[in-house]
Amino acid sequence: MAFFSVLTAVALEHLRPLRQPLPHYQHYSRFTQFLERRFNAGEYSHGAIAWALAMLPLLAVVWGVFALLEGISPVLGWIWNVAVLYFTLGFKYFSDSAEQIARQLRAGELDAAREKLAAWRGGDTQQFSVDDLTRVTIEQVMAASHRQMFGVLFWFVLLASLGPVGAVLFRAASILSRRWTVSRGRFGAFAQRAFHVINWVPARLTALTYAIAGNFEDATFCWRTQADAWPETEEGVVIAAGAGAMGVKLGQSVSVGDETVWRPDLGTGQAPDHDCIDSAVSMIWRGLVIWLAAGLLIVVAGWI
Repeated sequence: MAFFSVLTAVALEHLRPLRQPLPHYQHYSRFTQFLERRFNAGEYSHGAIAWALAMLPLLAVVWGVFALLEGISPVLGWIWNVAVLYFTLGFKYFSDSAEQIARQLRAGELDAAREKLAAWRGGDTQQFSVDDLTRVTIEQVMAASHRQMFGVLFWFVLLASLGPVGAVLFRAASILSRRWTVSRGRFGAFAQRAFHVINWVPARLTALTYAIAGNFEDATFCWRTQADAWPETEEGVVIAAGAGAMGVKLGQSVSVGDETVWRPDLGTGQAPDHDCIDSAVSMIWRGLVIWLAAGLLIVVAGWI
């Protein structure tokens, strides 16, 4: 049932992608802000308690609804799986954003591309050059593919016996790690550490997927030698492998306001152009096909 839940949810997300603003994300974000206001006294233990309160009731409700519906009918349990997966996946609307930026760069609409990228990732992009826009867009689409597709699917399949609990676990942990960053001091340290543990295996599976979908040797070389230099190690693993698989250079310094922000080099080969944004999206979809094909083989082997 897990494979067909994934297949259906991915098809729905492709045909009718969610569009921002996402109401369920906004509601959860407000809830996390409420918890932070109540519990953030600058201590690690306070962050751990807030993380548990943000996570455990949500997982309990998701599992409880699944158990209730599965008890009535397996079909209802399957529908719940598909529905929750559909709302936790979200790569298609980010890939659409990346493709739109590529079209704007191709047409020379730099201001529009800067505004689109800023709306997507946040931060100041007004001084970004064409090269900056191209590199950062490719980095963003690779990171989004992991956080909002591959990582979600990995944990959904791993905890399939509990319904869609795994998918919600990964997405909620990802959101908390982004909202409660190290800038929150020790309060945010638990969310970072928890997501590091949850994300360790799926990040490396995503990197392996990029390696298989692209240049395997360069992808694994960049993964081994460059990922640790990136501020977020697991994200560095994903982006370094993706850059190596494509044979392009990512990272490098960008202009933010009046300052030049240094970032480590990732990848190998030439600087990417706007066509490489579309190539990155294509590589990610090839990676998804690899996952679906592997899942189908497992299902067929089980039938045999």
